[in-house]
Amino acid sequence: MNYYKYCIKNYANFSGRARRKEYWIFLLCNLIIFTILGFLAEFINTFTSTNEGFLLIGIYGLFIITPHLACAVRRLHDVNKSGTYWFVRFIPLIGPIWLLILFLENSWEGQNKYGMNPKKIDASELENIGKE
Repeated sequence: MNYYKYCIKNYANFSGRARRKEYWIFLLCNLIIFTILGFLAEFINTFTSTNEGFLLIGIYGLFIITPHLACAVRRLHDVNKSGTYWFVRFIPLIGPIWLLILFLENSWEGQNKYGMNPKKIDASELENIGKE
């Protein structure tokens, strides 16, 4: 949960690196939240006979776009790729697979041009980053 909070707090931080665990935990938390919101929206729609319940999903989706994009760019930095590689997803068929492979790659060892290896940082220390 620390990784989720860290990504939300640093929603506009497109610099640095995000380890694989940070990205996938953030994605898993969002999947769980979207699932819960989906059930809640369906429950609301059942009792109100409208589709206004799905507005919750849209609002959360708009809220999470920037933190997700920032985390994805930092993840690409961790494998020593530019954040512009995120646009690879728009190449039909091969693009999403290529991007998935990049997100699944292990961290670049040591320091790269985007910063130190985040595997050296414990999840509990994430709160202290940037406060020094």
